[in-house]
Amino acid sequence: MLTSLMLLSALSACENENNAMPPKEQEKVTPAPVINTDPAFSRYDPPIELSFVRQVGEGLEGLIADLPGETLEDNRWTRLDEDMLGIKIKYDWKAKGDLYGQKLGASIASGNIPDVVQVNAQQLRELSNAGLIQDLTQIYGKYASPLTQKVLSEEGDGPFETATIDGKLMGIPQTSSSIEDADLLWIRTDWLKRLGLKPPKTMDDLLAISKAFTERDPDRNGKNDTYGIAATKYLGDPVMGLVDLMAGYNAFPNIWIKDKQGKLVYGGIQPEVKTALKVIQDMYSEGQLDPEFALKDGEKAGKMITAGKIGMIYGEQWASFLVQTNRDMDPNADWQAYPIVSATGQASKVPLKFSTNTFFAIKKGYEHPEAIVKLFNLHLEKNWGESAEYQKYYNTTYPVWQLSPVTPYPTRKNLEAFRQIEEARKTGNYANLKDEAIYIKKRMDDFVGGDKNGESGWGWYKTYGPTGAFSIIDQYERNNQLLYESFVGAPTDTMIDKQQILGDLQDETYINIILGRPIDDFDQFVQDWYKLGGDKITTEVNQWYEQRRYSFVKTAR
Repeated sequence: MLTSLMLLSALSACENENNAMPPKEQEKVTPAPVINTDPAFSRYDPPIELSFVRQVGEGLEGLIADLPGETLEDNRWTRLDEDMLGIKIKYDWKAKGDLYGQKLGASIASGNIPDVVQVNAQQLRELSNAGLIQDLTQIYGKYASPLTQKVLSEEGDGPFETATIDGKLMGIPQTSSSIEDADLLWIRTDWLKRLGLKPPKTMDDLLAISKAFTERDPDRNGKNDTYGIAATKYLGDPVMGLVDLMAGYNAFPNIWIKDKQGKLVYGGIQPEVKTALKVIQDMYSEGQLDPEFALKDGEKAGKMITAGKIGMIYGEQWASFLVQTNRDMDPNADWQAYPIVSATGQASKVPLKFSTNTFFAIKKGYEHPEAIVKLFNLHLEKNWGESAEYQKYYNTTYPVWQLSPVTPYPTRKNLEAFRQIEEARKTGNYANLKDEAIYIKKRMDDFVGGDKNGESGWGWYKTYGPTGAFSIIDQYERNNQLLYESFVGAPTDTMIDKQQILGDLQDETYINIILGRPIDDFDQFVQDWYKLGGDKITTEVNQWYEQRRYSFVKTAR
């Protein structure tokens, strides 16, 4: 994946220019607007201890290094949790990158888990099947604040359906935004102008642009060293992946969709994918993709963009911070986000994979399982509630929200910030902008106004400006172009056993075809997918779907 700095910039959505709080000032806590009898914010007296494990990386370590008097164990968030809720946060262990995943896997396998364990959907089911975690159904209903209930319901019932196993809520979902994961087509507009080309309206237009960017020396250095479009070895990457190029051919390889009969089918084995793979195979054979893309992750592939060798990428809204690295190296470089296009020229469906895959489970036997819900309540309250201190607990000069052991957020907050700014642009009234929108506007104003320190605002402008990424996402929603994944339940038993094998088979088949294997290898892949468990998974998925439809109809009646 890309550098942690880019990702943190996109996830935090904005920063604030205030300096980091000194330790003494951090201890001054503004109470939430509740009374002690409110179970959502009631304080433990004496305080209780709550243990976690934590993944750390360069981004988090760098953040802590920049905050005098704060550590992962002792910071403004752990102090707030103890002062407001009487919860002392403890980390049993910390680990980086792949080592974290290995240690967590071993911990789950042995049953030696902390009081609270952050897991994905498959791990949640494994813990539940092993009887290692508690049922939180009644706990959530009693202790979740109205704000928490509102935020965690923004993605519909899916996150809770995934966390519900055998009728019991076995984890609290930390919801992720589906709509803000919508892909866009990012194009070097200075190359378009130099070659006399217009933005694409169809897939044929896109292919012609890719060919021109490859063959017509758009950087004018006299060398054959540019490529039409970026790719990585992970075809489903959120930035520089090729999944949404396939969407241009009505192919949706990473999600479950409905067929014409109303049944759920896996998009990765549908015939439209074969059509899309043939197109990408031709692009590769014609030199429009980096010949070594299948060996490169996002970080390595991103260096090609920085160096000015790539003309287009598919990517989410935060891809602006990647393409800005190209502008930093070449002030004449310019990029713009456009809607993804289709082969027919009609508005393309934009696939949205079900994105919530983080759940907090409570160890069986822990005396205060409601503590995790209270942490969710407080995190949301102090950032987006009536007593919010956004500039203290979300962003100072740094994204301090990361110090919290839980980090829920309103899943449409970035889109709503854009809409606030857009409405203010139209009316001329900026008085109603809220914290995030205020700072985003400031960053863009610095850039537009030519402030010598405002160049970093270029990325924000390309994301939140009047023709930026969110203007297109807004358009996607208003035009009903968003295609949400149809399966949002907990992983089925066969998924747990076979999903890794099937996923590896799909990745290997797709890459090999792009690199030159016969396109009919796809047909063999489909047969193998069914034989290796796909048929049983399809049955289980449709059983879930029928039960869900029955429950919905019964409730409606």
